Amino acid sequence: MDQESFNLSIRKFLKMVGVNSQREIEQAVQKALDARRLTGEETLAAKVTLEIPSLGVRVPFDGEIRLK
Repeated sequence: MDQESFNLSIRKFLKMVGVNSQREIEQAVQKALDARRLTGEETLAAKVTLEIPSLGVRVPFDGEIRLK
């Protein structure tokens, strides 16, 4: 295994996940604000699950996103 290539690949994957996840969250929050389903004062529960089926990895991550 090429450790450098492996690490770069992981970083590239995580960057893609981070950028796309942020975009999706921002769009969903804006849509909810526009529809008045949110006031902009909320703290939203959030969950992400990392899965790598070929390795048997399934790890949940829980957190929160504060709008204020």
